[in-house]
Amino acid sequence: MTDSDTPDASPTTPFEWIGGEERVRALTERFYDLMDLEPRYAALRAAHGSDLVSARQKLFWFLCGWLGGPDYYIERFGHPRLRARHLPFSIGILERDQWVACMDQAMAETGVPADLRTRLQASFMNTADWMRNRGG
Repeated sequence: MTDSDTPDASPTTPFEWIGGEERVRALTERFYDLMDLEPRYAALRAAHGSDLVSARQKLFWFLCGWLGGPDYYIERFGHPRLRARHLPFSIGILERDQWVACMDQAMAETGVPADLRTRLQASFMNTADWMRNRGG
């Protein structure tokens, strides 16, 4: 095999860069574990009700597609319509900030590369801010 026959090993999507489904699953699981365990995410956890099983699965499906991998969420539910789907939940600055902090901690603890983590943190903050439906 010549150099021109060698496939390009650099990732082309954040999904590939993060490490594919296994790593997205690990990120999702860590995110919800932290939310469940860490007192500093109490307001965020309270907004999710008693059972996180469905939320874990839906976030995993969503993140796979959002990061450039398989569109599992869209295949099951159609367009994410994130803001509309989150309107029943009271989301203010505290919940936004806790969501972003919890996801950032999960990214750090699951080994998301620093450059990707920085890019994703900015995207998560923009999206989380857009999801707010109350001021405080």
